Amino acid sequence: MTMPSPPAEKAKRPIAITVICVIGFIGAALAVPLVFSATARGIGAWYPPYLALCSVVGFACMVGLWMMRKWAVFLYTGMTAVNQVILLAMGVWNPLALVLPLIVVVVAFMNLSKMS
Repeated sequence: MTMPSPPAEKAKRPIAITVICVIGFIGAALAVPLVFSATARGIGAWYPPYLALCSVVGFACMVGLWMMRKWAVFLYTGMTAVNQVILLAMGVWNPLALVLPLIVVVVAFMNLSKMS
């Protein structure tokens, strides 16, 4: 008689990923009013829809990170790269715009092997 194999153990979420996700969820919620702001419209007619899309994608990435999914790391990294290019094209890029997203990307990739 063979023993049944134990259920696959779910990856434990590191504290750093939990903190990133909580801050990301708060950031996504705070971005919603900005989508409808005069400031966003003042940047250009294209910017409010772009900000809304980035907020939705960012929220999805935080959900994916919360669930320890590899796709979230790659999607967030891609979104960060696109955002940096857009900031450069607008002439408003500065190194501080890269600090927080880069921390998220580095921490996420450090934990990639724990994700499914």
